[in-house]
Amino acid sequence: MIGNTAERKKTFVLLRAPFVSWWFKKHMRLSFPPNARLLPHMSFKGKIINDPIYGFISIDDPVVFRVVSHPYYQRLRRIYQMAFAHLVYPGAVHTRMAHSLGAYHLMCQALGELQRKGIDITPDEATAAKVAILLHDVGHGPFSHALEGTLVQGVHHETMSRLIMEHLNAELNGALDIALAIFNNTYHKPFLHQLVSGQLDVDRMDYLNRDSFFTGVSEGVIGYDRIIKMLTVHNGQLMVEEKAVYSIEKFLVARRLMYWQVYLHKTVLAAEQMLVRIVRRAREIGAGCHPNLHYVLHNRPDTEDAAELLRRFTMLDDVDVMMAIKEWQQHPDRVLATMCTCLLNRNLFKIKLQSEPIAPEVIEQKKTAIRQAHPDVTEEELGYLVFTGEARNTTYKTDDERINILFKDGQVRDISQVDNALIQQSLAATVGKQYICYLSV
Repeated sequence: MIGNTAERKKTFVLLRAPFVSWWFKKHMRLSFPPNARLLPHMSFKGKIINDPIYGFISIDDPVVFRVVSHPYYQRLRRIYQMAFAHLVYPGAVHTRMAHSLGAYHLMCQALGELQRKGIDITPDEATAAKVAILLHDVGHGPFSHALEGTLVQGVHHETMSRLIMEHLNAELNGALDIALAIFNNTYHKPFLHQLVSGQLDVDRMDYLNRDSFFTGVSEGVIGYDRIIKMLTVHNGQLMVEEKAVYSIEKFLVARRLMYWQVYLHKTVLAAEQMLVRIVRRAREIGAGCHPNLHYVLHNRPDTEDAAELLRRFTMLDDVDVMMAIKEWQQHPDRVLATMCTCLLNRNLFKIKLQSEPIAPEVIEQKKTAIRQAHPDVTEEELGYLVFTGEARNTTYKTDDERINILFKDGQVRDISQVDNALIQQSLAATVGKQYICYLSV
């Protein structure tokens, strides 16, 4: 027992990282590589996580635990799953990590159900599929889909996820080889990829249930447990037994409703489009910000060192962008400052959606109103304060991988071809809504 305060302080100084590392090596007979993390290499007894949707989620594999313990994965704690949806639905502040864990839980259930039906899935394949779903969204940047292709120009989150998985695989000495093959759809059992990324994957099952729960929008609730119970594999492809037809139809309708009621809600759309233009304006004028954000903003992925870009990107989250937006409120560029102030204070640009294209005279009318309030505004500045676009959604993509129903007699039919089908060709068409977004003066 250390006695007085001075002795305690002296001992604390001694027990800093170099001394602790030396003491462990000498007395515990452990050898650490230079960048080793202590926790993932200790003995593993399993972990449980309490989730508000599913209850207890079990982490029962040491490779899975090492993945979720990695800083790349832990970063997802600091990225909202639904970007600015909380401006409309205050409860929608759940994170990418919560969604990832939920999808992992459903993957565990799906794999277990398929194994009980005699589908050949080895322990290594099961672990790989779990890792693949855990990391399927690890490449998301700050504010998820809102800044996709904008923050890192022209690069989507699937590409970043693949790069991060490859980096983790190198760290883990090839432990993620099968997971990468499943993620890239190059593994010889395609149904494993379809569970990760398809029209009936566990990713969609979780985000519909989870987003519905946290927004309070009951239209998104689906019978995920029944769908999982009805999953099967035929000729290597993921299918659903005919008893689940109505559950699948409900799943597709729920997805359609959630897109137009939540994900593409006009207020959410206005906020996210403002964020996109804030980032574009900051890049255009070279606005200063945190070093990692500044690097990603001002360096193109096709010309700079990919490893350095990845390192900087994986240190970014929603907090970095919000910090920059707070700072840019005081920026001398009035367009950037105005957009940042409006977004932070939820004084959002007005937005109008319609099925027809926005008439040129309507656009000019909005610009004229701003010119009258600010006579010195330039045409370039007006491009940030009045803009148009299109919001698009497709309920069921028949030109993509389909949802196939396996009947008792061995027939296989697309969900749109079953008797009295609710999901018909009309729902396969992309629905687009035109919008105009503008600063109200």
